[in-house]
Amino acid sequence: MTTTAEHLRNTLDGRWRDVKDAVRTELSNEIFRPHYTPNTVIARTKVGEQLKIMAAAGAAEDGFRKEHGGTGDVGAAVTRIEMLAMSDLSLMVKAGVQWGLFGGAIENLGTERHHKAYVRKIIDLELVGCFAMTETGHGSDVQALETTATYDPATQEFVIDSPTPTARKDYIGGAAETARVAAVFAQLITRGEGHGVHCFVVPIRDEQGNDLPGVTTSDCHYKGGLPGVDNGRIQFDQVRIPRENLLNKYADVAEDGTYSSPIENPGRRFFTMLGTLIRGRVTVGGSAAAAARVALDIATRYALQRKQFSAPGDEGEVIIMDYLVHQRRLFPLIAKSYALQFAQNELVAKLHELQSSDFPDAEEQRELEARAAGLKAANTWHASRAISEAREACGGAGYLAENRLIALRGDIDVFTTFEGDNHVLTQLVAKELLTAYADDIKGMSPVEWVRFAANFAGERVMKRTAAETIMQTILDTRQDNEEEGSLFNRGTQVQMFEDREEYLLSTVARRLQGKAKEMSAFDAFNAVQDHVLHAATAHIDRIVLEAFVAGIDTCEDPTAREILDLVCDLYALTIIEQDKAWFVEHRFLSTERAKAVTRAINDRCRKLRPHAELLVDGFGIPEKLRYAEMLHPEHIPDADEHKEKDAVSSGTVEPK
Repeated sequence: MTTTAEHLRNTLDGRWRDVKDAVRTELSNEIFRPHYTPNTVIARTKVGEQLKIMAAAGAAEDGFRKEHGGTGDVGAAVTRIEMLAMSDLSLMVKAGVQWGLFGGAIENLGTERHHKAYVRKIIDLELVGCFAMTETGHGSDVQALETTATYDPATQEFVIDSPTPTARKDYIGGAAETARVAAVFAQLITRGEGHGVHCFVVPIRDEQGNDLPGVTTSDCHYKGGLPGVDNGRIQFDQVRIPRENLLNKYADVAEDGTYSSPIENPGRRFFTMLGTLIRGRVTVGGSAAAAARVALDIATRYALQRKQFSAPGDEGEVIIMDYLVHQRRLFPLIAKSYALQFAQNELVAKLHELQSSDFPDAEEQRELEARAAGLKAANTWHASRAISEAREACGGAGYLAENRLIALRGDIDVFTTFEGDNHVLTQLVAKELLTAYADDIKGMSPVEWVRFAANFAGERVMKRTAAETIMQTILDTRQDNEEEGSLFNRGTQVQMFEDREEYLLSTVARRLQGKAKEMSAFDAFNAVQDHVLHAATAHIDRIVLEAFVAGIDTCEDPTAREILDLVCDLYALTIIEQDKAWFVEHRFLSTERAKAVTRAINDRCRKLRPHAELLVDGFGIPEKLRYAEMLHPEHIPDADEHKEKDAVSSGTVEPK
């Protein structure tokens, strides 16, 4: 008989629940048990061993098309890498770089000659690669990368070069030690003319691990986290590669140096190339969310056993989860984890649909890219906050490495930065909304964007998620007067989210129009950036709420559904409370009504208190991956065991 916890987990797991269950079983193997060490040699070695075990078990095959030796199950591939975050975020990053970024670049930007030469070797780890996009001088602004790839028709070769110190490829996962080949993004130049950024296959090391002539690699060494990832730097000095090493799906160079492309517009060509690599951004967001669930699971279970202070007239001490302040710390974060997972499920399903299609719809692709950007930002910001709060909620015990939380906090920190800086990504969301998904918008500068938005913003239809029919029913059945409607009424909540989004978008468009008349277009854009970010955040909040509503609708168990309804209330009300000042300032909430929001959150925390353990059971974290010493007070390490742990952490001995 299926338990309530299993119903919650199955609902939250979504379409690829069978894949998640299979990965849970695989990760319960002792080799994947979390083990914290700041020693990069030990951490990198362990991740390397784990990757080999995964490759031997066929873990990478879902990510590649059938004709290239894979299974072509895009959703399963993303899901598998996301789940690795429950074991070790270093492992997730290494797998993501090898099979998602490097392998994805070869498959999605290359043609048959590249697929035949590389894909099977990438799947089997016979060829380990890296993804060399970011440079010391340019990260978010990929179009301005400085590395050059100049075609020499006399030898039919491209010459890869780092012309300035800031052209050095930086922070590249795998570049320090393990990668033999790099997918290098560089400015393609032929016949003296630049054609923008393209991707090239560039060997960087020989079989013995030595740098090839003209290539200089170096190690980033210790970072804030992710000790198992060998991030490094690459500089090129007139490195020659065959003409065929250009990944030529979207552009090619003939033997005589003639450039050709099926996409005439350079901006559209560039964003089409990058759009095919969206899988990495989706995976990063989902992985961060998985790490957050691990931290919240640990903190919740600790709060259910840790006691502190006694109530008057009671001899025993109080379980800290019984304090409202502790519920207030953890339950809203748990609620947001549920909400974001439902949104992530929809995103992965849409990614699967479009990347499995031979002819994906261009508008749907743009919508997917905007949603992936928004949810990557939402997931990673949430993970940073949730893991930090979980650490603090566990007091001194949370600061011990043996309890996992400090490693999770260090590892997750950079997730808000790589695969797109979160503020830049959030602006991308607003850009898409303000311009109603215009074809050429991505290639526009801020100046062109302001001019475009001034003419077109405001005339758009709100695009709903998979919950369209359900949402309309909810809105149709809500109370007509929001001030009289219950804050627990889903229609009232949805309407408040929609009203905020529409108001923010229409007013930012009007502000852009007004400021564009009195100052330069760039200054106009710069002057409203805070408003732009707020509008985009409101949009993301709304699509997450819609996804939550759609997720609840798939739950077949009445008890689990009732709990999910309470959790959804808590998510919606917490978002409203966090932006309470805006709602009051713009008269969407009276001051009395605003106070009622706080009371309503407290009510939902109290109602969820009996279900605290059940909620984190729904996350489906395997016991061996959840493991934190403080959850097992019967196991108090003796002096000899502490000595052994110290020896492992220092690198004196290998971990068992």
